Amino acid sequence: MTSQILVVDDEPDLEVLIQQKFRHQIRDGTVAFQFARDGVEALAVLKENGTVDMVVTDINMPRMDGLSLLQKLQEAEDKISTIIVSAYGDMSNIRTAMNRGAFDFLTKPIDFPDLEATIAKTIRHIKVLREARERQAAAERAHASLSRYFSPNLAARLASDSEAIELRGRRREIATLFTDIAGFTTLVETLEPDVLGPLLNDYLVGMTDVVFAHDGTVAKIIGDAIHVLFGAPGEQADHAARAVACALALDERAQGFCESWQQKGIALGVTRIGAHAGPALVGNFGGERLFDYTAYGDTINVTARLESANKQLGTRICVSATLAGKVEEFHGRPVGDLVLRGRSEALRAFEPVSGAQFKSEAVTNYLEAFAKLEANDPSAVSAFAALVANNPEDRLASFHLKRLLNGAKGPRMVLE
Repeated sequence: MTSQILVVDDEPDLEVLIQQKFRHQIRDGTVAFQFARDGVEALAVLKENGTVDMVVTDINMPRMDGLSLLQKLQEAEDKISTIIVSAYGDMSNIRTAMNRGAFDFLTKPIDFPDLEATIAKTIRHIKVLREARERQAAAERAHASLSRYFSPNLAARLASDSEAIELRGRRREIATLFTDIAGFTTLVETLEPDVLGPLLNDYLVGMTDVVFAHDGTVAKIIGDAIHVLFGAPGEQADHAARAVACALALDERAQGFCESWQQKGIALGVTRIGAHAGPALVGNFGGERLFDYTAYGDTINVTARLESANKQLGTRICVSATLAGKVEEFHGRPVGDLVLRGRSEALRAFEPVSGAQFKSEAVTNYLEAFAKLEANDPSAVSAFAALVANNPEDRLASFHLKRLLNGAKGPRMVLE
């Protein structure tokens, strides 16, 4: 690549000397020179030719001196590296030039080997700056894309590390969430676009903000459904705890959102959340043309089925015992041993609650009733009946009461 150099000096013989001394570099295409007689002419050349890489300028010139030209160059958005040339007796001006941002200086009479070395050094400096700007621009483009999926801190890290997201994917231990609004597909058919657009956009922005606040990764958004990952693409030793905390925060956010729209006359359904932990194949599976960071495997399938299980259980959040077991001081109500659709083995599931809720009398009574259910104690019916009587909104307790009244026993249940 040819380095374009603008020499600004009112000495008439300097142009010929430079052309002669740099003839080999000019012939090889390493450098190319343009010339101006003063600062005014130099600015005109720069305006006409925006490809100048560096300026070599004298200080004492007519119309506009070198210091004024340097100030103009430093005020420009794309600052050009400038070499100042002046006499030994003009060191005060040289000092002023360096304070104003000149890259280097030379003294007159010009020592051409020194000029050649200074120009070579400046070219190397410009190359380093250009490469840094290109890396920054690439990082900014990557950050803009990654910010749609990852929390700001994680997006910034990934944007600066091109190897962080592998196209081929890799197997990781993760925690994952699925969320879905009950009855949203039916609701969409009744809403006008000017209502649906703001509703869905506000919902997704609020929910993804919650995910990013817990340093989660939004793997996919399909309609109102959100798929979230923890422990990918970066390792998170506490990925399980983050997933449970995020699920509770998402539930709180969704409940508030649902109530606000119901006050506007929109019958928005509850948001159901499923969460699980385990191995998954995680990576960018969109190929070279499409960014599609996602996860595959049985862990993902179980999570989706746990989200669906909420519909039958009456819960809003359903997490696996696998995930709960990875969280220190997990607080939750046992749901039962679920045989999920398409599976033969039962999976213990929980409904997570906050620490304050876990200490409440209602949760204590539920745990006692569930212990009777597990022990096939006939008094489990009356225990769950008392729970429902005290809190008719407790749909999980209602679910178990109906099971028991229909002759079911124990915590194992097959979900279709």
